[in-house]
Amino acid sequence: MQPNYDRYKSLKFDRPHPRVIRITLTSQMKLGVMDPDMHRELSEVWRDVDADEAVSAIIITGQGKTFSAGGDLKHELKVAVDYDLRMQAMKETRDLVYNMLHCSKPIVSAIRGWAVGAGLAAGLLADVSIAAEDANFMDGHTKIGVAAGDCAMIIWPLLVSMAKAKYYLLCCERLTGKEAERIGLVSLTVPDEEVAEKAEQVAVSLANGAPAAIRWTKYSLNSWIKNAGPIFDASVAYEFMGFAGREGLEGMSAFLEKRPPEFPAQTVI
Repeated sequence: MQPNYDRYKSLKFDRPHPRVIRITLTSQMKLGVMDPDMHRELSEVWRDVDADEAVSAIIITGQGKTFSAGGDLKHELKVAVDYDLRMQAMKETRDLVYNMLHCSKPIVSAIRGWAVGAGLAAGLLADVSIAAEDANFMDGHTKIGVAAGDCAMIIWPLLVSMAKAKYYLLCCERLTGKEAERIGLVSLTVPDEEVAEKAEQVAVSLANGAPAAIRWTKYSLNSWIKNAGPIFDASVAYEFMGFAGREGLEGMSAFLEKRPPEFPAQTVI
C-alpha cells in the first residue's frame, strides 16, 4: 500500500535510503512553531507510514537548525475560548502520542535546536532519539498556566525517574541535549553538524535488520509506556481544562505580551 503523502502540506518527505522515509517538519514560523495544520498532520502521519509497505524505518526531524518549539499560542488562545477547537486539539494531542506508540516501524528522531510541546512529544516518543549536544529541551506547560500534558506523563517518569520528571515538569527548566542524554531523556547526543548523518545511520541499520524481531521488540517495550495510558489521558484532560481557565488565559497572554504572568495565589481543585 502506498499512502498519499501529497495531502500533507506542513510535512515534507524524502527517502535517504530505499526503505527509510524521513519526515521533516516545515514551519513558516520562528523556531519551527506549529500551526494548527502541522499539529493535525503530525498526529495523522504515523498511520500512513505504518501502512507504507516500502518503509521499514522512519526519521522525524525539523527544518534547518530547529526541531519545533511547540504550538502557536495565538491559536491556543482561540482554543481556550472555543469548545470545538479545544476538543479537536485535545483529540490530536492524544492521537499524536498513541499513533506513534502503535506505529510498528521503528522511529528515529533527529533533534536540533528547540524541542518544546508537540515537537518535544514527537522527539521523545521516537524509539531512538538523537539530539545535538546543544539542543534545547523544555516542557513549558505550567509556565503558561496549564497542566503538563502532551507526552509528559506517559514518558518522562519512565525515562528520567520521578524525581527528575517532577523537577523539570513543575519548574519548566530548560535542559540541553548533553544534559538530556545524561539523565536518560534521549538515547544519545552528537555534535550539531552530525545529527542528520547519525540518524540516517541508525535508521538504515534498523531498516536492514530483521523486521519482525525489531517490531516485536518495539511492541513489547512500548507496553511499559502504554501502561501509563490512563495517567496520560487524565493529564491531557487537565491540560485542556486549564486552557479555558483563568490561569491558562493569563499565562498565554503574558507570554505573548512578554511580561510576567500574574497567577492567583490560591485556587480550588
